[in-house]
Amino acid sequence: MAVAVAAVASPAEAARKKKRPAGGGYAPPYAAMVVDARTGRTLHAVNEDAPRIPASITKVMTLYVLFEQMERGRFNMNSELTVSAHAARQEPSKIGFAPGETITVRDAILALITKSANDVAMTVAENVGGSEDEFARMMTARARSLGMGRTTFYNPHGLPHSPPNMTTARDLTILARAIQERFPRYYPMFSTRVFNYAGGAYRNHNKLLGRIEGVDGIKTGYTRLSGFNLMTSAKADGRHVVSVVLGGRSGASRDKIMADLVVATLPRAATSGRASTLVAEAPEAEERAPERAPERIQERPRPAAPVVAAAVAEPAPLPVPRPRVETQAPLPAAARAYAPVPTTTPIAPPRPVSAGAQQLQLSGMRPVAATTTPPAMRWSIGAPAADGKILRPPANVDVTSSIAKVAEPEAAQPVKVAAVHVPPAPDAGVTTLAKVAEKAAEPARTSESRPVVATAGKWIIQLGATDDEAKARDILARARTKAAGPLADATPLTEKVEKGGTTLFRARFAGFDDSKDAERACARLKRDGFACFAARG
Repeated sequence: MAVAVAAVASPAEAARKKKRPAGGGYAPPYAAMVVDARTGRTLHAVNEDAPRIPASITKVMTLYVLFEQMERGRFNMNSELTVSAHAARQEPSKIGFAPGETITVRDAILALITKSANDVAMTVAENVGGSEDEFARMMTARARSLGMGRTTFYNPHGLPHSPPNMTTARDLTILARAIQERFPRYYPMFSTRVFNYAGGAYRNHNKLLGRIEGVDGIKTGYTRLSGFNLMTSAKADGRHVVSVVLGGRSGASRDKIMADLVVATLPRAATSGRASTLVAEAPEAEERAPERAPERIQERPRPAAPVVAAAVAEPAPLPVPRPRVETQAPLPAAARAYAPVPTTTPIAPPRPVSAGAQQLQLSGMRPVAATTTPPAMRWSIGAPAADGKILRPPANVDVTSSIAKVAEPEAAQPVKVAAVHVPPAPDAGVTTLAKVAEKAAEPARTSESRPVVATAGKWIIQLGATDDEAKARDILARARTKAAGPLADATPLTEKVEKGGTTLFRARFAGFDDSKDAERACARLKRDGFACFAARG
């Protein structure tokens, strides 16, 4: 029991835990996945099919089930939910209700999104499902119908349980897409930053809201066994990605990893198209009212409901969840719209966790084997900060990744290939620079390599590096739009380099005479959601 009590979901408790030294360092099991929400194409994946504890991300499914009941007319935003003694006893994070008090559905939704209130989650479960166990059955059944074949829920909030709620990064990306497409009327509530209730102001735990361009939700989570988790959605320029990071070593490192994933993958997402056509979601095989019935009611035949696509049988009603591994069944019709599609970019295979890392307690559950693919690129994401520190994956994860790589600051050394391409611009200075570059390259026509052309000014700023020159130019164009003032006299350029057999295109602005000017421009870009660092030209 001591172990179960030690795992808490409150961020305040999490902060205290972080300050407490742990033998060998805190290294929860890591996993991550980014999916193009329009097409279902995988843009990044690490240990995406390995079993993980969702912690408070569980509440996204709790809200999904509540939204369903609202659409069916059982509840509306003003419906009153009664807090039971059992709900009032739940561990923090919580609002602190007394037994018998009530909360409206609207306030309950906002309390789950912002405060991640466990007493409210249990209140929703008991008012919708009649009991915690029945609501967990409803959650698991809905997960199966969406195609979340490796997900099982035992409670509505994600607090420690034996066995714990289990899922995978892949399954959570399915949920992140489904809740937005199924409930566009309610999803905008996930962008709420502050919830004012009963004299208290509860801030959203998702600190990327308002800090990273395009991020509009959705949920954080933490227990000692799960690590720091985050499910995020981001939209910009007609593109949309959903991302999941599980097992962060701290809230700050989790947020940094997620921010870099969003910045690196969002430009690669499609602007149109779908992998499959949406179909009507089939109802659960058995509907149950919230009242507790003393006798088992004989099931009556129900008329068949019309669906858009060919009907596919729903899984049989699940009993109260028990620790077991479900066999993989064919996807129900409702799940096909959200099933991720293969990517042409290699995906990172899972690697063994180091011997010193904390092992996930599965308590009678057989671990699900993760799929593997050939290794591709080294995992290096996010532009370095001004202090030169480079983001690294958690120490217990040795992975490769399909994510676009960002060059690191380095000491002067010979470069195999380095060429400067100056995008067209209206000012004469850029045009002259382009001509100088061409002329300088003439003597070396016998070689494919071209020397870097020096530009006026001693300092440059770099926004990142990708494997596609068009993407690098797109980053520069977006940066120029967002920070036109500090970049008014700067020269946008892409620089082609080859390192370790890999070709990259650096996105840079040159022409800063003073380091302070370069750092000032960088600071402005960071406020607008760009990764950036300044360096000598």
